[in-house]
Amino acid sequence: MKIGVIGCGYWGPNLIRNFYQVPSCRGVICCDTDEAKLQRMRRLFPSIQTTTDHMDILSDPEVEAVAVATPVHTHHVLGEAVLRHDKHLFVEKPLSNSSRRCLNLLNMARERDRVLMVGHTFEYTAAVNKVKEIVESGELGEILYVSSTRVNLGLFQQDINVVWDLAPHDISIINYVLGKSPLGVNAQGTAHYNKGIEDVATVTLNYDNGVIAFIHVSWLDPNKIRRTTFVGSKKMLVYNDIEAQEKIKIFDKGVDAPPYYDTFGEFQFSYRYGDIHIPRIDDYEPLRFELAHFIDCIRQGKIPRSDGYSGMKVVSVLEAAERSIKNNGKFIPVVYRGLANYPILYSTNGRQDLLAATGA
Repeated sequence: MKIGVIGCGYWGPNLIRNFYQVPSCRGVICCDTDEAKLQRMRRLFPSIQTTTDHMDILSDPEVEAVAVATPVHTHHVLGEAVLRHDKHLFVEKPLSNSSRRCLNLLNMARERDRVLMVGHTFEYTAAVNKVKEIVESGELGEILYVSSTRVNLGLFQQDINVVWDLAPHDISIINYVLGKSPLGVNAQGTAHYNKGIEDVATVTLNYDNGVIAFIHVSWLDPNKIRRTTFVGSKKMLVYNDIEAQEKIKIFDKGVDAPPYYDTFGEFQFSYRYGDIHIPRIDDYEPLRFELAHFIDCIRQGKIPRSDGYSGMKVVSVLEAAERSIKNNGKFIPVVYRGLANYPILYSTNGRQDLLAATGA
């Protein structure tokens, strides 16, 4: 099929390159208001079509699907335009800047029977899927808590804070691995350079059964860190995305309480220090796999792994986190709009029980 890409800034060129490499994609047309960026695309991909008007893409009858890689505040209006022209829609994370706008896109996709997919790329990485496999196997035991750090120096955004910029990755990874969504959020953040745009923040996700996840995000750190730790009742796992080879390490460490004791003096924790296991991962480029999955969902009528509703759940968490920051870290319940009606909010030809499929 022929694919349109709107936005040739930071992430758009990666989408274009990978669409070119997907066998079932026969052509790409890209759009940007900056002619210099379009010139660069023509140098990199001589056969590409370019335009400064996104309507040229939407009015092209040969274009079946469109990917949007523009600033977050434009996702909704561009997504609406794409769906209104009966094109399948791929939107970079986050899906929109409010859950209400996400729900509107979901409704439009349902009404037109179009595939709506969100670019939560980490859900398609070999490492994250290996983590999910290990957690679901029970090797770690019962998950007690998760800790995630995603920090670096820059890039400062002008329209969204660091939570909206970086935390969607961690929220989508943790939700995907655990197979559930948080019930509520506590968050704190500070704006050091741009008033009202927090550049460092911590977000606490509260799940059912006492599971808790801590997320630290920052644009003001001297080191680039991308690390998530899953602490289980049996073992512990560290996923470090910066590592080139050994991205996952499983630590046979833990704490065992005595089964019984008569007096306080007899009570003693037993600390276990075992081996470190590094599982083998058959790595691949996740973005190419993700975009091939998008095209396959269109062709086969499947529900995308990171479909519109999973994208809206992440935005709902971001909204709650932002509200908590403005209220000095107050606990804010997460409201998932349309949850009760989700099976009819979004569908393709391959209809199925979406609540079960996404673990909602």
